[in-house]
Amino acid sequence: MNAAAREKLRCPWPGIDAEIYATYHDTEWGVPKLDDRALFEKLILEGFQAGLSWLTILRKRENFRAGFAGFDPEKLARFNERDVSRLMSDTGIIRNRAKIEAAIGNAQAFLTVAEKENFAALLWGFVEGNPIQNRFQSFSEVPAQTPVSKSMSKELKARGFRFVGPTTLYAFMQSVGMVNDHLISCHRHAPCAKLQARVKVAA
Repeated sequence: MNAAAREKLRCPWPGIDAEIYATYHDTEWGVPKLDDRALFEKLILEGFQAGLSWLTILRKRENFRAGFAGFDPEKLARFNERDVSRLMSDTGIIRNRAKIEAAIGNAQAFLTVAEKENFAALLWGFVEGNPIQNRFQSFSEVPAQTPVSKSMSKELKARGFRFVGPTTLYAFMQSVGMVNDHLISCHRHAPCAKLQARVKVAA
């Protein structure tokens, strides 16, 4: 296989029909995120994704951002029943009352965490600030959850977060670069590994 062909190889899950999915894979998935708000947004969206395709969420992401005050925890934490009703009428998002109410509750939980510690440091602490580098050859090897995602789930639930099961959190870890699950044949595996090697989290 020549170099040009290898550069185009990617993990199989984006498929070949959705350019937005391929772009997400090539530019976002597996890239380390250390910003509190970016991590919070991804955590909420992963919760909405539960039981659905991430492509569905990706196509509605801008609508989510508009409806949920840009995922600003301070603003979202003040949402009330009127806001819930508004969101339940918004066809541009996933209209699930339990998930909408959980997002508001999670914003409140986020603010409680932020009173004492850095949210990014809390989450990245589960991998000791060092992203896990996997070398899977097939997506059949990729786990749905791990002991680390189970521990993270238990901790976040204890802190009042909802829709943060271990499977949801493993998907979260993959997307925010806490684990590099690009297949070794994927053109993004090596670049993400190089990025992740420079991750440092200040407590």
